[in-house]
Amino acid sequence: MYRFKVLILLFLFIKASVSSDCVQRNYGYSSFVCVCNSTFCNFDGVTTPFDSTEVKVIKTSIDQFRNYEEILPRLDGTVDSSQVDFSIFVNPNVRRQEVVGYGGAFTDSASMNIKSLSQEAQDNLMNMYFGDEGSRYNLARIPIAGSDFSTHPYSYDDIDGDVDLVYFNLTDEDYSYKIPLLRQAVSLASEDFYILASPWSPPSWMKTNGKFNESGELLREMWQPYANYLVKFFEMYEDNLGSTLWGFTPQNEPLGGFDPNWSFNTCGWSAEDSRDWIASFLGPTVSNAGYRRLQFLIDDFNRSTLPWYTLPTLSNSTSEQYVDGIAVHWYDDFTFGPEPLDETHEIAPDKFILYTEACVDRGTPDIDVALGTWDRGEMYVTDIIENSNHWVTGWIDWNLALDLQGGPNWVGNFVDAPVIVNATADEFYVQPMYYAVNLFSRNVQRGATAIYNVVSNDYNDFIRTTAFQNPNGEIVLIAANTAEKAFTIGVINENSEYIFKYTIEAKTWLAIIYKD
Repeated sequence: MYRFKVLILLFLFIKASVSSDCVQRNYGYSSFVCVCNSTFCNFDGVTTPFDSTEVKVIKTSIDQFRNYEEILPRLDGTVDSSQVDFSIFVNPNVRRQEVVGYGGAFTDSASMNIKSLSQEAQDNLMNMYFGDEGSRYNLARIPIAGSDFSTHPYSYDDIDGDVDLVYFNLTDEDYSYKIPLLRQAVSLASEDFYILASPWSPPSWMKTNGKFNESGELLREMWQPYANYLVKFFEMYEDNLGSTLWGFTPQNEPLGGFDPNWSFNTCGWSAEDSRDWIASFLGPTVSNAGYRRLQFLIDDFNRSTLPWYTLPTLSNSTSEQYVDGIAVHWYDDFTFGPEPLDETHEIAPDKFILYTEACVDRGTPDIDVALGTWDRGEMYVTDIIENSNHWVTGWIDWNLALDLQGGPNWVGNFVDAPVIVNATADEFYVQPMYYAVNLFSRNVQRGATAIYNVVSNDYNDFIRTTAFQNPNGEIVLIAANTAEKAFTIGVINENSEYIFKYTIEAKTWLAIIYKD
């Protein structure tokens, strides 16, 4: 009998980490990176099955764990409020937006950095992002021609006055770098892989200032030629890629082109001009060419532009008919609250909201690439949590991989990235930011529904949560502890019953998954 009881206890508290052990390296910042090379990378493994009597917990922490997985028993009827520091109420009957997905950007720089590795290391990096044993990214963003994360400014037609686009062509950045990697990502993905394209600047000769950067708008006489330019890109890219694009935005950060000090590729579009171009030129041109099947997202800038920048386009029936969604960048999320997201949804509930760019630039600490910094990952995970609770359907990170300087970048606008490549050593370093996005991309399926969740008492300044129900019925509760101390949390279901409790350590992120 004694032996039988011991076996039961061992079964109830068995812990199993599916992922390979991370090869940790500390660079003197608040946490560590996982080192990958041509022969090894700490993949997460295949999905571990569990049944309705169990809860799966996936944990990443500042000091030890990267996607450590536990399968634990449910505790229905055995937990009460006296045993927990606070409770998280989750109700799948209160449903919000559906998830589109998660991913990152194949900029020129990211693609060049990935390609700078040996083929074996490249494959490990791509599998970390897109494979079933990795992050399972199902979204990617690509610039239409150059961005600041290129080695030089360029467009697809730099022959002055070529309004008929006779000399339009893709470049070596596409043929040698982005397209081969996109093909590989498509082949690794276990579902439809969505590719979103965005232009930073038209050809400079189409603009009022004759430059790729600084203050300049599209010349009025170029409104139709530039619409043709974008359609020509769709045609040529799909022909060379061998698969279809999913969507596009008409301009990255459209207010940048009114700033005379804007150092990198841009084009200024007022909200009213954008409306008129979409209504009379871009929308009809895209539609007549057979590309209305592409998802058309407007804005593609920060929260502070919502909802006012979108209003002229959305309130005009001619321009509104071409729009499917709103693209948002994260760069003023820590200045402006999430209310603009709610306001935008209320104005246009039939348009989905998707975050299309985020990265950490020089800040705290005052360095571009800070290998292993936990705070930057925490910024990612808390931002995705907040956005998920305010109608956002997904999140696309900026550069998938950068070098040790945070580039290359033709204007010196260096930033950090979830994966940093050391081509000389044929290594790449997987940062906490990677695991922040992975917490969602690996566990929250496309088609999942965001559901009601709330944290009890005063701890929601430290504990941030969001929750989803996957198409397979599983509930995924995401929790991030930003405090320097641990808390015991209790999970309450829609019937106001505790089903589970768990101690979340200081500076730890969890995915708690259970069957409804």
